[in-house]
Amino acid sequence: MIRFLVLFLVLGISSAQADEPLWKLLKGGGQVIFIRHAITTPGVGDPPGFKLEDCGTQRNLTDEGRAHARRIGEAFRKQAIPVERIVTSPWCRCIETAKLAFGKHDEVSTALSNLFGRHENRDRQVAQLKTFTPKKGNLVMVSHGSTIVALTGISPDTGEMVIVTPQGGGKFAVAGRLGVN
Repeated sequence: MIRFLVLFLVLGISSAQADEPLWKLLKGGGQVIFIRHAITTPGVGDPPGFKLEDCGTQRNLTDEGRAHARRIGEAFRKQAIPVERIVTSPWCRCIETAKLAFGKHDEVSTALSNLFGRHENRDRQVAQLKTFTPKKGNLVMVSHGSTIVALTGISPDTGEMVIVTPQGGGKFAVAGRLGVN
């Protein structure tokens, strides 16, 4: 990590410069952007007795998480990234992340449900996720770290994006990771 930081300092490369190729790729559309929900109240998984239909029983976004979700949306608008559709997990923290970042969500999909502690759903959900493809713009999918890692092998930080390029036939290539501070 220190070598990486020194390399950036020596070469004068900023994080923003390193992210430029991914932003350029997104400007062209046709990508699937998995966003892990923003920062939540402390904890792992879901609280005992949580109910999907009752946000009051779930781990929800903190004020810091809400501000981070807004910054994600601001970055998309500043970069003029075309968004075709926004799909979220049914968990409240994912829906709220989408609404704060983009002002809406177009669809809720159980394919994006939290896989933490629900490994029996993995194969079915991964197969479903491979069927989502954008037509013209980019497809934004707000989900959970456990779900994104099951599909891509990458465990994103809260609010971090994993960009994938559909290859057809349920295949894709991971284009990279993108964070907004």
